[in-house]
Amino acid sequence: MTTSSSEQGVSLGMPQLPAPAYPDDVRERLERDAREIIARYPDSRSALLPLLHLVQSEEGHVTRTGMQFCADVLELTTAEVTAVATFYTMYRRKPSGDYQVGVCTNTLCAVMGGDAIFEELQEHLGVGNGETTGDGKVTLEHIECNAACDFAPVVMVNWEFFDNQTPASAKRLVDDLRAGRDVEPTRGARLCTFKETARILAGFPDERPGAVEESGSAGPASLVGLRLAKGEAAPARVVHPRDGGPHDEPQNREVHEPSPTEHLSSHDAPQDTSASDPAHPAGPAAEEGE
Repeated sequence: MTTSSSEQGVSLGMPQLPAPAYPDDVRERLERDAREIIARYPDSRSALLPLLHLVQSEEGHVTRTGMQFCADVLELTTAEVTAVATFYTMYRRKPSGDYQVGVCTNTLCAVMGGDAIFEELQEHLGVGNGETTGDGKVTLEHIECNAACDFAPVVMVNWEFFDNQTPASAKRLVDDLRAGRDVEPTRGARLCTFKETARILAGFPDERPGAVEESGSAGPASLVGLRLAKGEAAPARVVHPRDGGPHDEPQNREVHEPSPTEHLSSHDAPQDTSASDPAHPAGPAAEEGE
């Protein structure tokens, strides 16, 4: 006696239908934008990353239709496009909110309070990692290092920085986003929607008046190393040994008192390098035995 697949609890399923096509007017507009993107590259397949941002700007996430479009204009297989779209976390694979709220939970931000911020936001918003609030406004996720460790803990909204956050300030931030109130990043241009951000990442100009001028630059703490490298920093302060033991200190040496933005610590003791000590210029390392 044979047993049917349904009796065995095995579902063979149906093959997935082809991705639906974009409406003609949408496809025409996207093809025009795609031609502009592809023209930037000597090899058309190099345009895949910005093209994925382009289709993401259309629907707020990378759909099967968007991946099929990329495959068509680049003459790639859908498997090749899917492999890239699923590798990079900046490409969303499901509908998401107008504002992507990312809490850095990498080492330093986590130690400084990132984990606590993320946990409180999950409870406050009633969503888990990668989930979107019912009003479609906010998608919450934990993210890896944003290269802003000197402002930890950091929260990003559509890739704009909100520095030195606390659970309380982060909750006010998401409440303001959901209420439609104006929110200004700590650094960078004022916020736009995730779809608008995706189009900018595709390589198209930011058309918001004054947005480029607003972008600003790195904060003072980030620029300390650059000033040191250029020899522009004030004389370094004297750092006493942690154990309080004896130490030699040159006479009449000027002691630099750091400003609050310099974040100096006991790791900032002066070192003999070519930049700070012309008497000991750096040179090629000697081979063993020389």
